[in-house]
Amino acid sequence: MDLRLDGNTALVTASSSGLGFASAASLAAAGANVVICGRTPERLDEAEAALGAEPGEVLAVEADVTDRDDVAALVEATVDEFGGLDHVVTSAGGVPPGAFDDATDEQWYGAFDTLVMSAVWTLREARPHLADSDAGTVTCITSTSVREAIDGLVLSNAVRRTVIGLVKTISREWAPEVRANAVLPGAHETARIEELVEDALARGEYDSYDEGVEDWASDIPLNRIGDPTELGDVVAFLSSERASFVNGAALPVDGGRLRS
Repeated sequence: MDLRLDGNTALVTASSSGLGFASAASLAAAGANVVICGRTPERLDEAEAALGAEPGEVLAVEADVTDRDDVAALVEATVDEFGGLDHVVTSAGGVPPGAFDDATDEQWYGAFDTLVMSAVWTLREARPHLADSDAGTVTCITSTSVREAIDGLVLSNAVRRTVIGLVKTISREWAPEVRANAVLPGAHETARIEELVEDALARGEYDSYDEGVEDWASDIPLNRIGDPTELGDVVAFLSSERASFVNGAALPVDGGRLRS
């Protein structure tokens, strides 16, 4: 399917790895010019090189999305390089796992900056450029935890839900010029899943890493965890005119695990 993204410009935050990178790769493969960012120069360089074979042009910018000034500079660099901005995809690194009784005030505030304010600052800076575009879209990557809480992930369960409220609000306030949607990924084979399984392994919940991965897949009707590309392709679709009547949606990409 031709997504008709040739020549569009997409900014994907926290995109040097994981689902952010997968989204950037799918957008670039569809012909969009893509701006990626990350905090680690080496990983960012690797991501830029990996995207180099795609049809769309790629700009890599070192940025910490929990720093408001970095976010402003990131959007400015995007517009300077490509002359505008058509699509924003917000992603963010994971927050510490743990139960409510173990979460500190510092972790709560850190989770809010990582998961919520990073999106707020990005969208605030991008807003005038998206409004000037004929194809403006926002897609926020969250988690299925916004629908059904996941044991041992209180920070993700509680804080990510704010992003859904944000998306639903701007899907009305910014329409019809800009569409806004969210994707709710379930378990995908990323470094984040590896971290969570390794943490559980250290707590003695599993006897092996493979057992942990199998456990994550145990309640998924498709009997496996996802490939990050499968999430990235959904993000690219939502950013395209092929999804021109999709607005304010929170779309699970989880192999059918959610029961709600």
